[in-house]
Amino acid sequence: MKVTGIAVRHRKLICLTILVCSLFLPKTGQACTGIRLIAEDGTVVYARTLEFNVDLESNVIMVPRGYARSGTTPEGENGLRWTSRYASLGANGVGLPFLFDGVNEKGLAAGTFYFPTTAGYMKYNAAEASRTIAPWEVGSWILENFATVEEVKQNIGKIEVAEVVFKNWGFVPPAHYVVHDASGKSIVIEYVDGKLHVYDNVIGVITNSPAFDWHMSNLRNYLNFSMVNAPPVDVGGVKLTGFGQGTGMLGMPGDFTPPSRFVRAVAYSTSVLPSRTGKEAVLQAFHILNNFDIPEGSSREEHRDAHGNVMADHTIWTSASDLKARRFYFRTYESSEIRSVDLMKMRLDAKNITTISMKGPELIKSLNPK
Repeated sequence: MKVTGIAVRHRKLICLTILVCSLFLPKTGQACTGIRLIAEDGTVVYARTLEFNVDLESNVIMVPRGYARSGTTPEGENGLRWTSRYASLGANGVGLPFLFDGVNEKGLAAGTFYFPTTAGYMKYNAAEASRTIAPWEVGSWILENFATVEEVKQNIGKIEVAEVVFKNWGFVPPAHYVVHDASGKSIVIEYVDGKLHVYDNVIGVITNSPAFDWHMSNLRNYLNFSMVNAPPVDVGGVKLTGFGQGTGMLGMPGDFTPPSRFVRAVAYSTSVLPSRTGKEAVLQAFHILNNFDIPEGSSREEHRDAHGNVMADHTIWTSASDLKARRFYFRTYESSEIRSVDLMKMRLDAKNITTISMKGPELIKSLNPK
């Protein structure tokens, strides 16, 4: 495809805008939230939101089997080399040929989540370049090489994730990762102070900083939560009853911070009535994640960027992956319509990456009689 001079200038302008805005990202951070549901028919559904303060220009991409990769080190593309064993499907960002979130043909799902103030990758060793990749390449490396969580656990220690500056942004993206498989197993992968940590994620939830084990300990502050309404209480001979539904979770934190979202995500994903099928679980997941939508402007920095724009995180897209059907669902800030792409109906042995646009306006259907 021929690229015109206008298209090149437009692409450079997008990259420049992202660069200028992202200089503030370590302070702002992303507010991504991930959950897992298991339907009564055994279907595992992994779903998440992705927040950022500028449009990441995400697309759905399908990476075929046999696709050659070169990992990035601080010295350039001289890192780990691999060829994709499994085809994978999901969403990328800023034109990268790597998945920020997706599922592979074996029903393994992986998601990259922002991890500011906490992430600390390995110190780069040029002698280990052949084992090294950049933080934004980890998700695709997992999806393209493994079929189960157990395989990932056995092999994640064989790579080095170095502090590689993403040139379009001018800093090292702090990230951690969640992995789910079709059996329902889940892990969280984090690099802190140069060391790898892998946590079994029984509840299937992830947000952002601090570290995963901190979030799990923090849940102990909410032992009183119940999906059942609280019974009346006798206080000095006076019978006190709740004002209405929801008293079992009275006091649940409702702000956008990662600890509060983690608590809510656990509460909602573990208390919803079980779905019978994968399709029902997908729709249930989107209903749950409605509670984590961040409208543009409601979570912002006090300063503006170099162009005077408000720095406000918002939910750019929300996705769900059916690990049984190998199907990727999504909706965007611009359109709440749920759209889907079926990995198993694509050419898994194609020579190149297939790109599908996530763009599209909201459709409002008129019900007026004709």
